[in-house]
Amino acid sequence: MSDITGGWSPFACNISAEEMAVFKKVTSTLVGVEYSPVAVSTQVVSGVNYDFFCNAKGLYPGAANEAAMMRVYAPATGDPHIVSIKRIEH
Repeated sequence: MSDITGGWSPFACNISAEEMAVFKKVTSTLVGVEYSPVAVSTQVVSGVNYDFFCNAKGLYPGAANEAAMMRVYAPATGDPHIVSIKRIEH
C-alpha cells in the first residue's frame, strides 16, 4: 500500500493473500465472465480502494481473452464491493 493516505501504490504483480481474499469475495457471484487478477494497486482512504488489472474471459465457446480494470472499495467496516469494471481497449 502507499505510504501516503489518499495516494495510490504502484501496481504490483505480487497480490497478497488479503488482496486476493477481497478479490475473491467480490467476484464470487459474478456470472458470464471469469476475471483473473494480474496486478493490483491500492489507495488508503476511509477504507481501501483496490484497482485490479485483470484478464477477462467470457464463459462461452470461442470467447476471447480481454483486459479489464476492476475497482473495488473495501470500507473500514462492512463488505467490499465492486465500484466499476472497465474493459481496456488495446
